Amino acid sequence: MLTLSKYDLLQKLFVGLFVSVLFNMAFCGNVGAQEGFYANSFPLKQVKLLNGPFDNARDLNIKTLLAYDVDRLLYPYLKQAELRTDKKGYDNWEGLDGHIAGHYLSALALNYASTGNPECKSRMEKIVATLKACQNKNTTSHPEWGIGYAGGVPNSKEIWMKLKEGNFKAYQSAWVPWYNVHKTFAGLRDAWIYGESKDAKEVFLKFCDWAIAITSKINEQQMQQMLDTEQGGMNEVLADAYQITGNEKYLNAAMRFSHKQLLTPMANGQDNLDNKHANTQVPKAVGFQRIGELSHQQNYDQAGQFFWETVTGKRSLAFGGNSRREFFPSAVASADFVDDVEGPETCNTYNMLKLTEGLFREKPDARYVDFYEKALYNHILSSQHPEHGGYVYFTPARPRHYRVYSAPNEGMWCCVGSGMENHSKYNEFIYTHQKDTLYLNLFIASELNWKEKKITIRQETTFPDEEKTRLIVADGNARLMLMIRKPSWIGKEMMEVKINGKKADYKLLPNAYVGIGRNWKKGDVVELSLPMKTTVERMPNLPEYVAIMHGPILLGTKTETEALKGLVAGDSRWGHIASGKKLPINKAPILIDEHIDDIGKKIEPIKGQSMKFSFVNERIENPEKITLEPFFRIHDSRYMMYWMALTPGQYAAYLDSASRVENEKLALESRTVDFVAPGEQQPEVDHQMKNNNSHTGSYLDQFWRNATGNGFFSYEMNTAGADQLALNVRYHTSGGRDKFDIYLDDQKLVGVDADQGPQKTSFYNQEYPIPAEILKGKKRISVKFSPSDGKSTARVFYVRLVKK
Repeated sequence: MLTLSKYDLLQKLFVGLFVSVLFNMAFCGNVGAQEGFYANSFPLKQVKLLNGPFDNARDLNIKTLLAYDVDRLLYPYLKQAELRTDKKGYDNWEGLDGHIAGHYLSALALNYASTGNPECKSRMEKIVATLKACQNKNTTSHPEWGIGYAGGVPNSKEIWMKLKEGNFKAYQSAWVPWYNVHKTFAGLRDAWIYGESKDAKEVFLKFCDWAIAITSKINEQQMQQMLDTEQGGMNEVLADAYQITGNEKYLNAAMRFSHKQLLTPMANGQDNLDNKHANTQVPKAVGFQRIGELSHQQNYDQAGQFFWETVTGKRSLAFGGNSRREFFPSAVASADFVDDVEGPETCNTYNMLKLTEGLFREKPDARYVDFYEKALYNHILSSQHPEHGGYVYFTPARPRHYRVYSAPNEGMWCCVGSGMENHSKYNEFIYTHQKDTLYLNLFIASELNWKEKKITIRQETTFPDEEKTRLIVADGNARLMLMIRKPSWIGKEMMEVKINGKKADYKLLPNAYVGIGRNWKKGDVVELSLPMKTTVERMPNLPEYVAIMHGPILLGTKTETEALKGLVAGDSRWGHIASGKKLPINKAPILIDEHIDDIGKKIEPIKGQSMKFSFVNERIENPEKITLEPFFRIHDSRYMMYWMALTPGQYAAYLDSASRVENEKLALESRTVDFVAPGEQQPEVDHQMKNNNSHTGSYLDQFWRNATGNGFFSYEMNTAGADQLALNVRYHTSGGRDKFDIYLDDQKLVGVDADQGPQKTSFYNQEYPIPAEILKGKKRISVKFSPSDGKSTARVFYVRLVKK
């Protein structure tokens, strides 16, 4: 179990008192909302991005945001409030209508605060006004359930009216209603905090009151049952309402919305994340941290801290992302990172950065910023297309695969929503402060105008293209303690610091910051050297795969640019997945070296080309033309971010089996027309699952679903118009009480009796030919598993429609 030292407790008490003072100042009208909300942050308008990759990404993102149709984004809210709609909403991700508009509202507020863009302000005000009108209409038209409601969840009336009485049937049949409305809560909060919209604050707090009222009759056991369904960061926004108002009813509600299934193990230092949906868990932990920050309750603090330690230390890849197929794999399932194309999800990192900022607020420490920097450059910055501004959902780690991008007004993915925000707030964590102490966290070209201290500091750098940065006091004078982060990637070497051309002596503090206190005056210059080494970082739990890092920057290489199916996705339901051909893993470049950890010493800069490198005197099997460059600059191409790296002895053993296994996998995948992974949330939602008396679980790190008694489960699957198909089902160990029928569109395809035929052990695939007349003329077909004779279905691990 984690425990807090006396120093930590005193520090938290100080932070708490500091927050209390800021609350009394900020929300009584003496200072702006931003100054009082996050105690260590500067208002965004005081931090200006200068020319560089982040400034370019922010400006491109504003252009992308303004290409979206606000009226279509608002359609779900108006529809649920029974108000006039001038335009129809978006078709994609039907059932989650409304989630994007909340993210969009946050992005508009962030960009308005940073740049003063008038169109961002105008759109923000339009959305807030519409949400206010919807809230008022819901309040008057549906007082039995809708007082204060400002959501766009489809079928809102039935879901919330029944949930209020403790009936969860409609709630559980819908697609994550609390997750959906959470985005609107957060958008309204941000429109107040960053956009300074008083109407947004009013609508937000009334919406929070609705959340409290709608769950007021639900007991604790029912509450926890409700929270088994993904709910986004509801506990965080309710804690934020407490910060805004000081009213403890919101803090109590935040605690009620905290899922004990995660809170209790994390608070006790127990990692229970195996096979859990990753982005369901990360926002919960953001809320734990926020509640701990504001309430000083130790179990919430410990839960947020331990979650961060676990995910960043044991479950994240070299570019900062985590999860595969949206779930946290166990250690033995980590090979999925290489086998699958549904790699880490951008939303996860968006939320992990929020958690990191929160922990840093409570205890400034350079290791938080080390992770933040790695994830910011390598995942967040790389998730935006540098020309058309599209957003990335999955970033595959599989060698020689690729990413796909969204297009405005087309794919309405969750990572489109979080992406809108990601590229809107690059200036929020470069600098932070505590009283007279200024923290320099990130080496990004920018200018800080600290109005309270009447001093302007400009940071000039092209990092990572140059291994240095300069701080210039552009205007004003002030006595400050300047805290400069010493990144972990510099290693044991000392970081050279010069003040006005003279080398400065300093001591490295325990939190890995260099503290320099003095009277700073206009014209003062601080120069920092930031030497970067090239190193290798092994994949968690799969050490034969390595990533190549130069300082904090992940280096990758472009490979093929052919067969990039769906590179810019339309509005298809699964367009966010890079579904093009998988290239054989055993044919990808393999590094052969007796000393794997020293491979970085055999990588040298390419003369005359910034941040480009090549291998020198390194044995590479399946060699291609390899130029290493920052991964965030690789787009519209297949790529390598992880490399199989083996000793000569390991490579000889690998050759014996790799080709056969890989060929079998690819042969099955090449025949696959559509597939479902039972027991996994997203694939089952994607295939409109229906079920009764059905159960899920995992075995040997693979998910399954079955049905018992008079139950069943079914999926809607895509035939691609083909009529020469078979049904391929993955089971584990035949025998026992399994007896069931498989139906296609209510026509019985086959009866399965586990007691008949030879017994099978381990995992195996069974294939059932489908008569052509069942498929003729159909683009979709229902596949249903139903027990017979009072027994149960087998545990079904995978369902495929395959070409015969």
